[in-house]
Amino acid sequence: MRAVVNTPQGPVIREVAEPERTANEALVAVRAFSVNRGELALLAARTQDWRPGQDVAGLVIEPAADGTGPARGTRVVAQVEQAGWAELVPVRTDRLAVLPGAVSIEQAASLPVAGLTALRVLRLGGDLLGRRVLITGANGGLGRFQTELAALAGASVTAVAAPVHTKELIALGATEVVANTADAADGQHLVAESVGGDSLAAALSRVAPGGTVVVCGTSSGAKTPIDIYDFIGHEGARLVSYLSYAHPQPPGPDLGILVDLVATDRLHPTLGLAADWSQLDDVLAALQQRRLSGKAVLTIG
Repeated sequence: MRAVVNTPQGPVIREVAEPERTANEALVAVRAFSVNRGELALLAARTQDWRPGQDVAGLVIEPAADGTGPARGTRVVAQVEQAGWAELVPVRTDRLAVLPGAVSIEQAASLPVAGLTALRVLRLGGDLLGRRVLITGANGGLGRFQTELAALAGASVTAVAAPVHTKELIALGATEVVANTADAADGQHLVAESVGGDSLAAALSRVAPGGTVVVCGTSSGAKTPIDIYDFIGHEGARLVSYLSYAHPQPPGPDLGILVDLVATDRLHPTLGLAADWSQLDDVLAALQQRRLSGKAVLTIG
């Protein structure tokens, strides 16, 4: 089979051995996968024959031997730990969800890392009905999911993005769009912060007393110096980290929630770029240069 393998010269598509499976893993023929910003850093760091890829969607061609999971021919979406950018991938059955006909393979492939992060970060804010939620980096795949999910939960959402994206983010449920985190109103009950640097510092100045700032990314690559005095006027506010690989529950059930929201027209993945996987280098460059809104999805075959 063919798979993407990273090398010191960059990722290449080449022949590799077909994967072995455990009894609780289904074999999935991948039809589409998406690229996450965090994978850019991993590609830069893991150059010796590393196999990237977490977000996959496709068809079950061999069901799990232990009888769990869907039957042969079922369309599924899954989050794997790595090696998902390939024609075939073994998937533990608690890491996948079945796709209804209303959800396309490309939409499904956009969901796992960004969609799960959005859903699980918002849960850290508790009941959001009538609350104020601030989303930084709102134009990215994660930020767009967070914006729409927070609005669905009944929050008043302030999205941080360039003014050119205002119309689209309002359509996803944002109450207002501001160009910088520092431009947001005070008293935010939850801040989903994925930018870092000055944005995280500004988030601390906007959170309500007793509110929560969830740090779930650092797309700026900048550090944020903070001290106790930054919490004056924001007493009792919590600064919480979210790391997707450390979540204690398998992704399958929450993927099912996201799939259902897409199928019922309540969640709308933004496919900023869709291309054949032979164009991987171009897609990675577009993501690196921030030329995309939403998610980048690549198809196989």
